[in-house]
Amino acid sequence: IRLQPRVPLPELPVEQRLDNFAEVEGGYDDSRAQAEAARCLACGICSECMSCVFACGREAINHDEVARSETIDVGAIILAPGYQIYNAYLAEEFGLGRYPNVVTALQYERMLSASGPTNGHIRRPADGASPRRIAFLQCVGSRDQSHDYCSSVCCMYAAKEAIMTIEHARAEARSGDGSGEMLCQVFFMDTRAFSKGYEEYYRRAEGKYGVKYTRCRLSDLKEDPRTKNLKVRYFPSYEGQAALIEEEFDLVVLSVGMEISASVKQLGQDLGVELDEYGFCHTTLFDPVQTSREGIFVAGPFREPKDIPETVIEASAAAASAARLLSPSRFTLAESREYPPELEVAGQGPRIGVFVCHCGSNIGGYLDVPGVAAYARTLPGVVYAEDNLYTCSQDTITHIIAQVRELNLNRVVVASCTPLTHEPLFQDAIRHAGLNPHLFEMANIRNQCSWVHANDWEGATAKAISLVRMAVARAAQLQPLKISAVPVRPAALVVGGGPAGMTSALTLADQGFPVHLVEREGELGGSLRRLRYFIQTDGSHAASPQEFLADLVARVEGHPLVTVHLHTELVGTGGFKGNFTSTLDQAGELARIQHGATIVATGGVEYRGPEYGYGSDPRILTQLEFEEFLASPDAQAAEPQSVVMIQCVGPAERFCSRLCCSTALKNALKLKELHPRAEVTILYRDIRTYGFKERLYTQARQQGVRFVHFDFDRKPRVNLDAPSGSAQPGIEVRVWEPVLGRELALQPDLLVLSTPVVAPPGARELASRLKLSIDMDGFFLEAHVKLRPVDFAAEGIFMAG
Repeated sequence: IRLQPRVPLPELPVEQRLDNFAEVEGGYDDSRAQAEAARCLACGICSECMSCVFACGREAINHDEVARSETIDVGAIILAPGYQIYNAYLAEEFGLGRYPNVVTALQYERMLSASGPTNGHIRRPADGASPRRIAFLQCVGSRDQSHDYCSSVCCMYAAKEAIMTIEHARAEARSGDGSGEMLCQVFFMDTRAFSKGYEEYYRRAEGKYGVKYTRCRLSDLKEDPRTKNLKVRYFPSYEGQAALIEEEFDLVVLSVGMEISASVKQLGQDLGVELDEYGFCHTTLFDPVQTSREGIFVAGPFREPKDIPETVIEASAAAASAARLLSPSRFTLAESREYPPELEVAGQGPRIGVFVCHCGSNIGGYLDVPGVAAYARTLPGVVYAEDNLYTCSQDTITHIIAQVRELNLNRVVVASCTPLTHEPLFQDAIRHAGLNPHLFEMANIRNQCSWVHANDWEGATAKAISLVRMAVARAAQLQPLKISAVPVRPAALVVGGGPAGMTSALTLADQGFPVHLVEREGELGGSLRRLRYFIQTDGSHAASPQEFLADLVARVEGHPLVTVHLHTELVGTGGFKGNFTSTLDQAGELARIQHGATIVATGGVEYRGPEYGYGSDPRILTQLEFEEFLASPDAQAAEPQSVVMIQCVGPAERFCSRLCCSTALKNALKLKELHPRAEVTILYRDIRTYGFKERLYTQARQQGVRFVHFDFDRKPRVNLDAPSGSAQPGIEVRVWEPVLGRELALQPDLLVLSTPVVAPPGARELASRLKLSIDMDGFFLEAHVKLRPVDFAAEGIFMAG
């Protein structure tokens, strides 16, 4: 959503354009004028209007800077250029650009933001009214004739935006500013709520917040020229409904997918790495961050559409791969940072310097920054205070160092943004000036002030003054803290001998670190020992799972820095990050090892529960058992004529196991390859073939695999005593078919259950020994599900697999 300037700036000379802002707002130095200028910017191609310089200053933006080329020598490259959203203007049937009340999901996200163009209030672009009926259209730029892949993120960000919208409406009702009535309706084909915690979030959107989900794909929408409302027509896929429904919405949000930009495609071509037809970077099955060119690695959506957790995990993997390649050169180019001797401040009275940041218009546009700095000069112990446009800029950091030395400051306060991101920068600055880094205090007047009081200039200023006063008072009491060096054990303990554990061990060992690999069973491999086929979505051929496993085990057992402990369990651990001591129990013999880090890669197991009659009839199999059957000679001799697969079995009703749908499609296609005339029917709630796995779904439909949707309140029913043409009773599966509005009776030769991955036995006990947390489903709990998905809250312990 673009806000245009009050005067068409590019049509005026530079001086007049700046004067236009100055006259409107009252002077070049007025912080509110800077904020207004920043809000007016709508740069596409730079027209040299200089508004950005006026809004943020020449310190931030220099139009006189010229392009330059630099040559640097590196040993590895990591490509993480990201993606661009699908240009929804090309989907003309949805009217983006023609109908003002049609917006993309990213535009709507900005509208929901407190720092966005509407200050967090949901407004229709056409007339500024508050919408009460909002439609979210899924798969715009995904899963269509131009994109044979799923963008992986659209379903969940639509759920997030719908929840935020309803929460906003309810908050308005509580404050008396609205009725609280809000309808958010999501039109979708399959909800891809596949990551950790996503299923629960999706259920919460539907249950607690009342988000309405309608399973269909809209072909177009029309605008009412009088009201500017949007009309959609669709056939609902439930209860045999045959009548066309037309509904009217105040606002339509297009959930746009991921694409690779032309510039990123060109980057890949310039570097000589292989790209697919869409511009995504091609990698191998067994080394998913290695591009086709050795020494160049990839991470993030440039490889395949993915969400934040997978992106962060992949980035860690790419960094580890680069570190393994560069390990022979470690420290050869390292330079030790030289600091001046630390000044002795004991016995001195506080001499505090205060630096208050405008942060462009981020802070300065919403409160009186010079006034806050002027107030700070009156506080006890403050000998110097000033305001800066960007306190974290290199020039200002140099200035702070100079002021500490020149004025003999012995404590420093910076009032700007969050210490979570910037405190280390300022601590390092005062250490360069000779002060102990713990003689620094920070006041967060951005996140805690300007961002939350954007519409209250006086209130935000008063709160900033209070925050600075408290920071100065605390700074006066600060004392230097000494840092002690402790030895670090350059070795690692990896718990779990599956593919994740073995890969982790090899990655560390190839960097020169000794690794202890602990496996409770008598052989390495974990669940990989039971796989017979890999999922291939790009048409390429790779080694079989067993060939890959044999190679992986041989590399682990042959590596001089990897010590394998079979039939071994971790029974105790102590110490701290960099210096752990753990006790291993191997057949009753205890051994103590010392290591600096721990990786938990205990894997998972296939759920085996009594649902749908499993365990009572040999013709009812899990997907792993069915895969082993397909790889056996019995598959050729038995030649099953009919197979029914049931998805989301047992605990999969609570969480998505991420791989059940893809495994079912893989096995269905394998059966079709062996017996083309076999009938395969998959009973599903949502087919979650995210990313490039969507191609499996397409292949399965092309091969004649049938799909029948069911809801959890009408789950399939299995009868094992059905009459049959043989002496053995038949299997009968009954399921309600929502499109036909009737119950189907299927009589398969085999019933295959897609059961989820669950936590292995002993996971809770191991968590207790390591003092780690687990979630309600028994899986280990990461430090942050999005931003730290491979870290535990306990420092020095990580997870994989």
